[in-house]
Amino acid sequence: MSVVAVLIGPPGAGKTTVGRRVAARLQVPFVDTDHLVEQEAGASISDIFVEQGEQAFRALEAAAVARGLQGEGVLALGGGAAMHPGTAELLRGAPVVFLDVTIKDAAGRVGFDGSRPLLAVNPRATWTRMMDARRPTYEALATWRVDTGGRKIAEVVAQVSELIDPGSTERA
Repeated sequence: MSVVAVLIGPPGAGKTTVGRRVAARLQVPFVDTDHLVEQEAGASISDIFVEQGEQAFRALEAAAVARGLQGEGVLALGGGAAMHPGTAELLRGAPVVFLDVTIKDAAGRVGFDGSRPLLAVNPRATWTRMMDARRPTYEALATWRVDTGGRKIAEVVAQVSELIDPGSTERA
């Protein structure tokens, strides 16, 4: 077995939540690259940003994505991971699901409370600028695009599962 799906998208799209449930539904492993980075560094992502800077975090993140892609199951990437040129190249040809979301839904999920380093200052404006810059990359890398806004998690999980493993809905 290899990676059955790579989930990309902005903060608040539901990559981790959807990824865990899709993996459970398909009975495959789930890996979150943010978790891999925290394990490797022995620190939270926020602490890595503060103590080492974004560049150090992005290097750890790129390495975590490369390791994750060598594994199996469902892989959820941090929101900015796909922006790294090396990572984007590794994702070409992989089964990539872009989980899309509006700022309204993302704000309700993330809360824009400062726990996300890149959203610490003026989170709504920052999220909008970030999404405007990242959307073309997300769309270019995506095998499939799934809108998560205003939808129940179960609906999104069913759609993603069916896209990556046709017939999975009947087996669920």
